[in-house]
Amino acid sequence: MPATFNHTIIASKNRDESAAFYRNLIEASEAPSWGPFRNILLEGGVMLQFAEPPVEIQMQHYAFLVDDELFDRAYARLVEWDVTHWADPQMTRPGETNTEHGGRGVYFKDPAGHAIELITQPYLS
Repeated sequence: MPATFNHTIIASKNRDESAAFYRNLIEASEAPSWGPFRNILLEGGVMLQFAEPPVEIQMQHYAFLVDDELFDRAYARLVEWDVTHWADPQMTRPGETNTEHGGRGVYFKDPAGHAIELITQPYLS
């Protein structure tokens, strides 16, 4: 069996808030939660586990590949929720999306301060 990605833990200031943010933004499924984790499930069985570590949270980058329809819905939510967003990772083009790599993309921060990217085309296709 080839290796596939199964799960990751995303450090959160508030695991419930972060799990709800991702679940609602990218329309992920709820998953059973246990112990210190609030879990959501992405298409293909990849689980995101949100936990509140007892250390300072270091920013991480997470990119999600979505289709055009979900991108439109998620972008509308970002605007509705008044989430600051940029067309570029350097944060020099606020309030915009990009059309690089043959698709569309947007950058923003999640409730814990992680740098999140939504793209409609993979960088390597």
